[in-house]
Amino acid sequence: MTLKSASMQRAVLRLAHYAFCFLLLAVVLVPIHIGVFGGFKSMGELMTDPLGFPSPFDPSKYLDLLTGAQGSFWRALTNSLVIALFTVALTLAVCVMAAFALARIQFRGNALFRNYFMLGLLFPLAVAILPLYLQIRNMHLLDKYLGVILPQTAFQIPMSVLLLRGFFVGIPKDLEDACAIDGYGPLGFLTKMVLPLSTPILSTVAILVLVASWNNFFLPLLIFNANIKFTLPMGVMEFQGQHASDWNMILAYLILAMIPAVALFVAGQKYIVAGLTGGAVKG
Repeated sequence: MTLKSASMQRAVLRLAHYAFCFLLLAVVLVPIHIGVFGGFKSMGELMTDPLGFPSPFDPSKYLDLLTGAQGSFWRALTNSLVIALFTVALTLAVCVMAAFALARIQFRGNALFRNYFMLGLLFPLAVAILPLYLQIRNMHLLDKYLGVILPQTAFQIPMSVLLLRGFFVGIPKDLEDACAIDGYGPLGFLTKMVLPLSTPILSTVAILVLVASWNNFFLPLLIFNANIKFTLPMGVMEFQGQHASDWNMILAYLILAMIPAVALFVAGQKYIVAGLTGGAVKG
Protein backbone atom coordinates (compact mmCIF):
# COMPACT_ATOMS: atom_id res chain seq x y z
CA MET A 1 0.00 0.00 0.00
CA THR A 2 2.85 2.36 0.84
CA LEU A 3 4.63 1.63 -2.43
CA LYS A 4 1.41 2.18 -4.35
CA SER A 5 0.83 5.51 -2.62
CA ALA A 6 4.39 6.61 -3.31
CA SER A 7 4.01 5.62 -6.97
CA MET A 8 0.76 7.57 -7.25
CA GLN A 9 2.36 10.56 -5.59
CA ARG A 10 5.24 10.51 -8.09
CA ALA A 11 2.76 10.21 -10.96
CA VAL A 12 0.78 13.21 -9.68
CA LEU A 13 3.95 15.26 -9.28
CA ARG A 14 5.09 14.29 -12.77
CA LEU A 15 1.69 15.25 -14.17
CA ALA A 16 1.80 18.60 -12.36
CA HIS A 17 5.32 19.17 -13.70
CA TYR A 18 4.23 18.48 -17.27
CA ALA A 19 1.14 20.66 -16.87
CA PHE A 20 3.27 23.53 -15.61
CA CYS A 21 5.72 23.14 -18.51
CA PHE A 22 2.89 23.10 -21.04
CA LEU A 23 1.44 26.23 -19.44
CA LEU A 24 4.79 28.04 -19.74
CA LEU A 25 5.11 26.83 -23.31
CA ALA A 26 1.69 28.23 -24.15
CA VAL A 27 2.54 31.58 -22.53
CA VAL A 28 5.62 31.83 -24.77
CA LEU A 29 4.28 30.35 -28.00
CA VAL A 30 0.80 31.87 -28.18
CA PRO A 31 2.01 35.50 -28.58
CA ILE A 32 4.58 34.33 -31.14
CA HIS A 33 1.87 32.45 -33.02
CA ILE A 34 -0.39 35.52 -33.03
CA GLY A 35 2.49 37.73 -34.17
CA VAL A 36 3.78 35.51 -36.97
CA PHE A 37 0.43 34.57 -38.48
CA GLY A 38 -1.19 37.92 -37.69
CA GLY A 39 0.94 39.49 -40.40
CA PHE A 40 -0.64 37.15 -42.96
CA LYS A 41 -4.23 38.04 -42.00
CA SER A 42 -6.59 40.82 -42.87
CA MET A 43 -7.63 43.13 -40.04
CA GLY A 44 -11.07 41.58 -39.88
CA GLU A 45 -9.69 38.07 -39.62
CA LEU A 46 -7.14 39.14 -37.01
CA MET A 47 -9.83 40.69 -34.82
CA THR A 48 -12.33 37.84 -35.12
CA ASP A 49 -9.92 34.90 -34.95
CA PRO A 50 -6.50 35.94 -33.57
CA LEU A 51 -5.45 32.37 -32.71
CA GLY A 52 -6.50 30.77 -36.00
CA PHE A 53 -4.44 30.25 -39.11
CA PRO A 54 -4.81 32.71 -42.02
CA SER A 55 -7.29 31.73 -44.66
CA PRO A 56 -5.98 32.48 -47.19
CA PHE A 57 -2.36 33.39 -46.48
CA ASP A 58 -1.67 36.97 -47.54
CA PRO A 59 2.08 37.74 -47.58
CA SER A 60 1.59 41.28 -48.89
CA LYS A 61 2.29 42.91 -45.52
CA TYR A 62 5.68 41.25 -45.18
CA LEU A 63 6.48 41.91 -48.85
CA ASP A 64 5.56 45.58 -48.52
CA LEU A 65 7.96 45.93 -45.58
CA LEU A 66 10.78 44.03 -47.27
CA THR A 67 10.44 45.91 -50.56
CA GLY A 68 10.24 49.30 -48.87
CA ALA A 69 6.67 50.00 -49.94
CA GLN A 70 5.66 50.47 -46.29
CA GLY A 71 7.80 52.32 -43.78
CA SER A 72 11.58 52.27 -43.55
CA PHE A 73 12.42 48.78 -42.32
CA TRP A 74 15.75 48.43 -44.15
CA ARG A 75 16.95 51.84 -43.01
CA ALA A 76 16.23 51.01 -39.37
CA LEU A 77 17.83 47.58 -39.83
CA THR A 78 21.00 49.17 -41.23
CA ASN A 79 21.17 51.67 -38.36
CA SER A 80 20.81 48.89 -35.78
CA LEU A 81 23.44 46.79 -37.54
CA VAL A 82 26.00 49.60 -37.74
CA ILE A 83 25.55 50.58 -34.11
CA ALA A 84 25.62 46.98 -32.89
CA LEU A 85 28.76 46.01 -34.82
CA PHE A 86 30.73 49.06 -33.73
CA THR A 87 29.57 48.58 -30.14
CA VAL A 88 30.77 44.96 -30.19
CA ALA A 89 34.12 45.87 -31.74
CA LEU A 90 34.80 48.70 -29.29
CA THR A 91 33.64 46.67 -26.28
CA LEU A 92 35.90 43.74 -27.17
CA ALA A 93 38.89 46.00 -27.84
CA VAL A 94 38.55 47.75 -24.48
CA CYS A 95 37.49 44.81 -22.34
CA VAL A 96 40.05 42.31 -23.64
CA MET A 97 42.90 44.62 -22.66
CA ALA A 98 41.36 45.53 -19.30
CA ALA A 99 40.51 41.93 -18.42
CA PHE A 100 43.98 40.71 -19.44
CA ALA A 101 45.66 43.32 -17.27
CA LEU A 102 43.47 42.46 -14.28
CA ALA A 103 43.89 38.70 -14.76
CA ARG A 104 47.54 38.23 -15.74
CA ILE A 105 49.47 41.32 -14.63
CA GLN A 106 50.17 41.85 -10.96
CA PHE A 107 50.37 45.50 -9.99
CA ARG A 108 49.54 47.66 -7.01
CA GLY A 109 45.84 48.45 -6.98
CA ASN A 110 44.80 45.45 -9.08
CA ALA A 111 42.00 44.49 -6.69
CA LEU A 112 40.90 48.11 -6.41
CA PHE A 113 40.57 48.47 -10.18
CA ARG A 114 38.76 45.15 -10.41
CA ASN A 115 36.22 46.22 -7.81
CA TYR A 116 35.84 49.56 -9.56
CA PHE A 117 34.87 47.78 -12.76
CA MET A 118 32.42 45.59 -10.89
CA LEU A 119 30.67 48.63 -9.41
CA GLY A 120 29.36 49.28 -12.89
CA LEU A 121 27.06 46.28 -12.49
CA LEU A 122 25.17 48.23 -9.82
CA PHE A 123 24.79 51.37 -11.95
CA PRO A 124 21.67 51.27 -14.14
CA LEU A 125 21.29 53.44 -17.23
CA ALA A 126 18.21 55.21 -15.88
CA VAL A 127 20.21 56.68 -12.99
CA ALA A 128 22.74 58.28 -15.36
CA ILE A 129 20.33 59.44 -18.02
CA LEU A 130 20.38 63.18 -17.27
CA PRO A 131 24.17 63.63 -16.85
CA LEU A 132 24.70 61.28 -19.79
CA TYR A 133 22.47 63.36 -22.03
CA LEU A 134 24.20 66.58 -20.97
CA GLN A 135 27.63 65.07 -21.60
CA ILE A 136 26.64 63.79 -25.05
CA ARG A 137 25.16 67.17 -25.91
CA ASN A 138 28.35 68.94 -24.81
CA MET A 139 30.35 66.56 -27.01
CA HIS A 140 28.07 67.40 -29.97
CA LEU A 141 27.13 63.74 -30.42
CA LEU A 142 23.35 64.11 -30.54
CA ASP A 143 21.87 62.51 -33.67
CA LYS A 144 25.17 60.72 -34.30
CA TYR A 145 25.98 57.03 -34.10
CA LEU A 146 28.81 57.65 -31.63
CA GLY A 147 26.32 59.18 -29.22
CA VAL A 148 24.80 55.71 -28.83
CA ILE A 149 27.88 53.54 -29.41
CA LEU A 150 30.04 55.09 -26.68
CA PRO A 151 27.48 54.91 -23.84
CA GLN A 152 26.44 51.40 -24.87
CA THR A 153 30.07 50.32 -24.74
CA ALA A 154 30.53 51.90 -21.33
CA PHE A 155 27.55 50.08 -19.85
CA GLN A 156 28.67 46.75 -21.35
CA ILE A 157 32.18 46.97 -19.91
CA PRO A 158 31.53 45.66 -16.34
CA MET A 159 29.90 42.38 -17.31
CA SER A 160 32.25 41.84 -20.26
CA VAL A 161 35.34 42.40 -18.12
CA LEU A 162 33.95 40.05 -15.48
CA LEU A 163 33.41 37.25 -18.02
CA LEU A 164 36.71 37.75 -19.84
CA ARG A 165 38.79 38.03 -16.68
CA GLY A 166 37.31 34.80 -15.30
CA PHE A 167 38.36 32.99 -18.46
CA PHE A 168 41.82 34.58 -18.69
CA VAL A 169 42.63 33.67 -15.08
CA GLY A 170 42.08 29.99 -15.91
CA ILE A 171 44.74 29.91 -18.63
CA PRO A 172 47.68 27.88 -17.25
CA LYS A 173 50.77 29.74 -16.11
CA ASP A 174 52.91 27.23 -18.02
CA LEU A 175 51.70 28.69 -21.31
CA GLU A 176 52.76 32.16 -20.21
CA ASP A 177 56.19 30.83 -19.21
CA ALA A 178 56.54 29.12 -22.59
CA CYS A 179 55.79 32.39 -24.36
CA ALA A 180 58.34 34.19 -22.19
CA ILE A 181 60.99 31.60 -23.12
CA ASP A 182 60.21 32.25 -26.80
CA GLY A 183 60.84 35.95 -26.22
CA TYR A 184 57.25 37.22 -26.05
CA GLY A 185 56.19 39.76 -23.47
CA PRO A 186 52.68 40.26 -22.06
CA LEU A 187 51.38 41.69 -25.34
CA GLY A 188 52.80 38.76 -27.30
CA PHE A 189 51.27 36.32 -24.82
CA LEU A 190 47.92 38.04 -25.29
CA THR A 191 47.96 37.99 -29.08
CA LYS A 192 49.74 34.66 -29.68
CA MET A 193 48.22 32.52 -26.93
CA VAL A 194 45.35 34.07 -24.96
CA LEU A 195 43.16 35.29 -27.82
CA PRO A 196 43.31 32.04 -29.86
CA LEU A 197 42.39 30.07 -26.74
CA SER A 198 39.58 32.45 -25.80
CA THR A 199 37.33 32.02 -28.83
CA PRO A 200 34.39 30.68 -26.76
CA ILE A 201 34.34 33.55 -24.27
CA LEU A 202 35.00 36.17 -26.97
CA SER A 203 32.07 34.80 -28.96
CA THR A 204 29.92 34.81 -25.83
CA VAL A 205 30.69 38.43 -25.02
CA ALA A 206 30.24 39.50 -28.65
CA ILE A 207 26.81 37.87 -28.94
CA LEU A 208 25.59 39.19 -25.58
CA VAL A 209 26.71 42.73 -26.40
CA LEU A 210 25.26 42.55 -29.91
CA VAL A 211 21.85 41.35 -28.68
CA ALA A 212 21.83 44.00 -25.93
CA SER A 213 22.62 46.71 -28.47
CA TRP A 214 20.06 45.35 -30.93
CA ASN A 215 17.28 45.48 -28.32
CA ASN A 216 18.27 48.83 -26.82
CA PHE A 217 15.42 51.32 -27.06
CA PHE A 218 15.92 53.88 -24.31
CA LEU A 219 19.35 55.21 -25.31
CA PRO A 220 18.63 55.68 -29.05
CA LEU A 221 15.35 57.33 -28.08
CA LEU A 222 17.35 59.81 -26.00
CA ILE A 223 20.01 60.52 -28.62
CA PHE A 224 18.25 60.41 -31.99
CA ASN A 225 15.75 63.04 -33.09
CA ALA A 226 15.92 62.53 -36.86
CA ASN A 227 14.00 59.46 -37.95
CA ILE A 228 16.68 58.71 -40.55
CA LYS A 229 18.85 57.51 -37.63
CA PHE A 230 16.16 55.43 -35.91
CA THR A 231 17.11 51.87 -34.93
CA LEU A 232 14.72 48.92 -35.23
CA PRO A 233 13.10 49.30 -31.78
CA MET A 234 12.50 52.97 -32.55
CA GLY A 235 11.36 52.02 -36.03
CA VAL A 236 8.70 49.82 -34.44
CA MET A 237 7.54 52.79 -32.36
CA GLU A 238 7.46 55.07 -35.41
CA PHE A 239 5.70 52.46 -37.53
CA GLN A 240 3.09 51.86 -34.84
CA GLY A 241 2.39 55.58 -34.71
CA GLN A 242 1.90 55.71 -38.47
CA HIS A 243 -0.26 52.57 -38.64
CA ALA A 244 -2.06 52.72 -35.31
CA SER A 245 -5.11 50.80 -36.53
CA ASP A 246 -3.33 48.31 -38.82
CA TRP A 247 -2.29 45.71 -36.28
CA ASN A 248 -1.53 43.14 -38.96
CA MET A 249 1.10 45.49 -40.42
CA ILE A 250 2.50 46.23 -36.95
CA LEU A 251 2.76 42.52 -36.13
CA ALA A 252 4.57 41.87 -39.42
CA TYR A 253 7.07 44.65 -38.62
CA LEU A 254 7.62 43.27 -35.10
CA ILE A 255 8.31 39.76 -36.37
CA LEU A 256 10.77 40.99 -39.00
CA ALA A 257 12.54 43.09 -36.35
CA MET A 258 12.85 40.05 -34.07
CA ILE A 259 14.25 37.63 -36.63
CA PRO A 260 17.89 38.88 -36.80
CA ALA A 261 18.43 38.88 -33.02
CA VAL A 262 16.71 35.53 -32.53
CA ALA A 263 18.64 33.94 -35.41
CA LEU A 264 21.93 35.27 -34.08
CA PHE A 265 21.19 34.06 -30.56
CA VAL A 266 20.20 30.59 -31.77
CA ALA A 267 23.25 30.33 -34.03
CA GLY A 268 25.60 31.41 -31.23
CA GLN A 269 23.94 29.47 -28.42
CA LYS A 270 26.67 26.83 -28.26
CA TYR A 271 29.33 29.54 -27.97
CA ILE A 272 27.40 31.25 -25.18
CA VAL A 273 27.10 28.00 -23.23
CA ALA A 274 30.76 27.13 -23.82
CA GLY A 275 31.94 30.58 -22.81
CA LEU A 276 29.84 30.83 -19.65
CA THR A 277 30.49 27.29 -18.43
CA GLY A 278 34.12 26.92 -19.53
CA GLY A 279 35.87 29.39 -17.29
CA ALA A 280 39.22 27.63 -17.58
CA VAL A 281 41.55 25.95 -20.00
CA LYS A 282 42.84 22.55 -19.01
CA GLY A 283 46.55 22.15 -19.35
